[in-house]
Formats: sequence, structure tokens, C-alpha cells
Amino acid sequence: MVFVFGSVNIDLVCRVAAIARPGETVLSTRYEQLFGGKGANQAVAAARASSVPVVFAGAVGKDELGRAAREQLMAEGIETDNLADGSERTGCAFISIDAHGENAITVASGANLEARAEAIDAALFRPAAVLVLQMEIPLAEIVAAAERMRAAGGRVVVNLAPVPEDLSQRDLARILAASDILVVNEGELAAAAKLAGIGAQTIPETAVALAQHYNVVVIATLGADGVLIAEGMGEPQRLSALPVEVVDTTGAGDTFVGVFASALAGGMATAQAARRGAAAASLACRKMGAQTAMPTAAEIDAALAGA
Repeated sequence: MVFVFGSVNIDLVCRVAAIARPGETVLSTRYEQLFGGKGANQAVAAARASSVPVVFAGAVGKDELGRAAREQLMAEGIETDNLADGSERTGCAFISIDAHGENAITVASGANLEARAEAIDAALFRPAAVLVLQMEIPLAEIVAAAERMRAAGGRVVVNLAPVPEDLSQRDLARILAASDILVVNEGELAAAAKLAGIGAQTIPETAVALAQHYNVVVIATLGADGVLIAEGMGEPQRLSALPVEVVDTTGAGDTFVGVFASALAGGMATAQAARRGAAAASLACRKMGAQTAMPTAAEIDAALAGA
């Protein structure tokens, strides 16, 4: 089972020639309303990637957006019994995408801040589960869920995205003490290393040092440069990305995490699961949006067969 505890947002997406600088206004001809939130994105990616059951826990508002988000998750075959109705409005993300496919995102957390680990069904914390966490819900709840899963004998995958502004060295140490795998992009890797007191090094050296420092597997997603896996001993392993025409990178990182977790829960070894996740993340860059661009299991299988 993949068990995702995280955020649910509605994404308001517009295309612009260039992302606005401070004090600047840019125009777009139209916008789209899409389903998002890093937690929900990762759950959808996991559900599409395999037949492994996916369960989601978090909070949405008692509003039309919250009802639509819940229905969308259920339509993907995701169990939502642990998706609570909060008192705040459903979270929203405001996304600008430039002509090169790069994005700038502002998130209004809303009901996501009401997600509570103690409200989750205790039966979900079990040895056969892979818990997936991100950083768009309260830090204390992330830690509590990780510690509950560690105590139950399940595995914990933490995606340090986005890095909270107030994240401390103690906070990071507590999260990773209850985790098995840390997934970061290049910026998040640098932020984690700085908190750990690891000096400036190359990306591979930093990943290895971080893995050794916290006794976790560190997976660094590097966009077109693929994925780096550091397990604390020896040289890190590199996996290539698939060559694709990039339309929109929104959700590519979430696609990697969700597909990786589903492959891990399905019995694949870390490197094999990461290879599947990397292929899926590449495929997700071919279309606009996060969940709308996430590939199916058949698409991932075909891409890997032709790689």
C-alpha cells in the first residue's frame, strides 16, 4: 500500500511569455483550473503507475473546490476516508508558466494547515505500507506521521518540498530519524546540506554526505540530468532522464515521488523504482499541468521498453 499524507490544492494556471518580476504585471490570454497539491499529485501519480492500493490523508475545505478535489481523487481509485473536512477553504496554488516551460508558484495553504496525523486511522500504519510525505502541511504533523509509521515497521519516503522557511536543523534531524528515503531536487539538497552543516561540495558529494549524516537513502532529482541515488557508501548511482520535448515541468517532481513510491510498495528495489519514477517524470513534462500530465502504467512501461 502507498499511503500519502499531504496537501490538496486547486491550481490556477496561466501561460506567460516571461514570469513577472517584482513590481511587474504580465498578461495572459486565459487560465486553467486544475487539480493539484503536492500530496494529491503524488497520490495520483502512484495510483496511475501500478495496481498497488493508494490511500490519501489530509484536509480540504467544506466548499465546492474541496468536494471536487475529493471526487477527483476517488475517480483515480484513491481511498479518501482519511481526507478530512477542515474549517478553512480548500488550498489554492497560483501558477505562471513561461515560454520555456519553467514555472513560478504561490500557494495559499487554507485547509491543508488543518491536516492532523492523530486523526488518521491507526490501521494505515503497518509494515506493508510506504508512507509518502511532503512539506505543504504542518511540520509537527509530518513528524508525527513519520514516527507512527516507523514505530509500525513501515517505510517512510520524505520529499523535502517546498523547504519550510522556518525549518531548523533539529526539525530536519527529527523527520529523517523516522525516515528511510529523502527525495530532493538540487535546491532542496543544498538547503538540507546547509541545515546539516555540510559544506559546499559537488552534488554527488553533497548527496553522499547527507545520506551518511542522517543514515537515509538520498535521491536527488536533477531535471534533464536525471536522478542521483546516494546510499551513504561508495559512489552514488546515476539514472538518465528520458529525452522529451518539454511543455511544462509542473508536477514532474511529484510524478517521480508517486511513481517511485508505488514501485517500492510493489516490491521493486530502490534503484529500479527510481528508474521507473525518472521515466514517468520525463513523460509528465510533455503536457501542461500536474495531474493532467501524469502518465499511466502502460505509458511508463512502453517508455522504459524503448529506452
